[in-house]
Amino acid sequence: MDGRDLVRSVKTVGSTGAALGLRTVRAAWRRRRADAVGLPARGAERARVPGPVLSVEPGPGGGIVRFTRSELRITVTVGGAVFWGWDGARPDPSYALADRAPEPDARAVLEPDKDGAWRVVSERMTVVVSRHGAVEVRTPGGVTVRRDLPPRWWEPSGGGEARWMQRSEVGADARFFGLGGRAAGPRLRNGTYRLWNTAPGRAFVPGDDPLHITMPVQLVVADAATHLVFHDSSWDGGVTLREGEEGAGSGHDRVGTSDLRMEGGPLRCWVMVGSPARVLHTWSSLTGSAALPPAWALGHHHARWGFGDEQEVRRIVAGYHGHGLPLDAVHLDIDHLDARRVFTVDRDRFPKLPVLAEELRRDGIRLVSVVEPAVGAEAGSPVYDSGVAEDAFVRGRGGLPVRAVSWPGEAVHPDFTRARTRQWWGGLYAERLSQGFAGFWHTMNEPVSLAAFGDSTLPRSAAHDLEGRGGDHREAHNVYALGMARAAFEGLRELAPQERPFVLSRSGWAGMQRYGGTWSGNVATGWPGLRASLSLVLGLGLCGVPYSGPDVGGFDGDPSPELYLRWFQLGAYLPLFRTHAGPRAGRREPWEFGGDVLEHARAALVERRRLRPYFVTLAHLARRTGAPYARPLWWGSPEDRALRDCGDAFLLGDGLLVAPVLDPGTDRRAVQLPRGRWYDTATERAYEGPAQVLVDAPPSRIPVLARAGTVLPVRGDDGGMVLEVWAPARGRTGGGLVVADAGDGSEEPEIERFLTRREGTRVVVERETADGPAEPLLPVRIRGLGTL
Repeated sequence: MDGRDLVRSVKTVGSTGAALGLRTVRAAWRRRRADAVGLPARGAERARVPGPVLSVEPGPGGGIVRFTRSELRITVTVGGAVFWGWDGARPDPSYALADRAPEPDARAVLEPDKDGAWRVVSERMTVVVSRHGAVEVRTPGGVTVRRDLPPRWWEPSGGGEARWMQRSEVGADARFFGLGGRAAGPRLRNGTYRLWNTAPGRAFVPGDDPLHITMPVQLVVADAATHLVFHDSSWDGGVTLREGEEGAGSGHDRVGTSDLRMEGGPLRCWVMVGSPARVLHTWSSLTGSAALPPAWALGHHHARWGFGDEQEVRRIVAGYHGHGLPLDAVHLDIDHLDARRVFTVDRDRFPKLPVLAEELRRDGIRLVSVVEPAVGAEAGSPVYDSGVAEDAFVRGRGGLPVRAVSWPGEAVHPDFTRARTRQWWGGLYAERLSQGFAGFWHTMNEPVSLAAFGDSTLPRSAAHDLEGRGGDHREAHNVYALGMARAAFEGLRELAPQERPFVLSRSGWAGMQRYGGTWSGNVATGWPGLRASLSLVLGLGLCGVPYSGPDVGGFDGDPSPELYLRWFQLGAYLPLFRTHAGPRAGRREPWEFGGDVLEHARAALVERRRLRPYFVTLAHLARRTGAPYARPLWWGSPEDRALRDCGDAFLLGDGLLVAPVLDPGTDRRAVQLPRGRWYDTATERAYEGPAQVLVDAPPSRIPVLARAGTVLPVRGDDGGMVLEVWAPARGRTGGGLVVADAGDGSEEPEIERFLTRREGTRVVVERETADGPAEPLLPVRIRGLGTL
């Protein structure tokens, strides 16, 4: 133990209590000893590069290019994506892909290029492989989108996994987004970003990195084109980004670079090029459609670690009802469990939990349960005993289950990279359903093993099944939560096939949208935490995870009334709208912050309920197209450089622009508008973009602007759906898509398309049908007609 570890150990024992503190010290030492014995020593390493081209072998959609010290497999798929893998790597097996790799595009042909290079020409891009192994992606017009230099490997002399590095070059004007959930985004500035899912161990702020969800997924926006790149390796690694500089040095542009370094795994890559909408649609087709949340999950959720008992839950619900505040779900944290053990209930605090759940459901409120992967290692516990019988737990190199420390104390963790374990775990949700729970939120699933020092997770040497291939935690760590979400989702579909599963997962990886959504984790209370909340949602949406949201008010501390209100107003326009806080934080109920805050929070909740049909439509569109609900301002205009740098506002679908207040003392703020006409939804004043405008932001609301011509499905005064149409500008047209959700089952209703145009002082709204334009079947409300 070095001096720093000794200090950390003493602090841990003093701050967490002797029993838990000593356990975390022992856990840290156990992990260190396990890895010292179980991981192979790297020893001397030798570097390797591909070398020059030796031969080529054309094949469907591309072919194989052989070099002296490696080979490159390249395939263009019918969906428009291109895959390449070094050293024989294929698309499968992959935790990211929804199914088997897509079919190759037979029209794409590997053919000679100049200077000894080879190329594959397809409809959406041309891929050129140089004679030394650089891979260049070009638009059909011949403009270079990205250039990956020849990779480099470092191989242990005694065998084992090779580390590797890949440098990529992009245009000097390019901007980077993505890499999972990053608090400092949505645009990723120069710096290094680690790819290792991590629970910070405290409330986080911008600058804290990495966080709960990391993905080797980058979305790059440049004048030439938008492209998404995904390096399919779940190992620990890091990405160092450096934006380019136009006109730098001797009149030449300095290109932007992305240096990816991975500690192991295959070097394989997917690239897709096009507009943002096309790129996300291709990515969704590759990694799977987003799960549809049940309609109630698009309302307001209230959560807290520390509700205490049934009477406290009833008191909170009565407070919402008494103050006329809509509420759709209540989340119970680990304090409702018996000794914090998963799939149990504390009968003293919650003696009649199914009765409580039924009472809430009759009022339109669903009960949601926390679920953690750690299983208390206690013989006689039904979950532990059945897991032992199933051989379900992650094992050490000695063959015994790995012991960790979590909230129930000494614990073991299921191996979710094994199909039989996922099936066993999914069946355990029957107990939760019998208690009346309608949804589930997974936490501590990075996975976390509380430790006084070092990495707070399982030993890297811990053995995992990895779908029969075998391996260890170095490869399984980042996909652990993905497997847990899959187990829950598939189990719930069998146990309750009539309802859409609701699964939130604090951690995850590429493809996690197939099983549900996520939330911010423990974002710190404060104005920086508020700003980080928006960054996380936008960044995750660009990685294919459309349903997410923050802890409104922050996880820790006591927000001021102003901060709480501005956070609440932002949350009302995000996909997941949930207040939540830790056990030592202040209250989060709107009436706890005074009469003015209560009035303004009520307005935000009423507006969220009014927009519920629009959120339902966005959920269906996200499932079918991959487009996130919340989108950066540049979504429809990636060529607008001013919009690329704007991270303090967002588009909600195609129809609304939301400009939250992210700084104290603000009653007016600047808003960067994309091109077109935009109406302030509160005053109906019109603005023309592209431009930066000043918009009023009084405490009662945040600026929300509607695109001229848009059609928004909203909830009418009688509870039915109404089409809210914002008048097109003279000589222009508009429209919108509407999905009238049939319920919470598996049915996917038709998408209705509406077109709008202006004829003098009259707005015409038509519904597209197979037989031509028709009258809308829903009531229509025209807004913005008073503006010329």
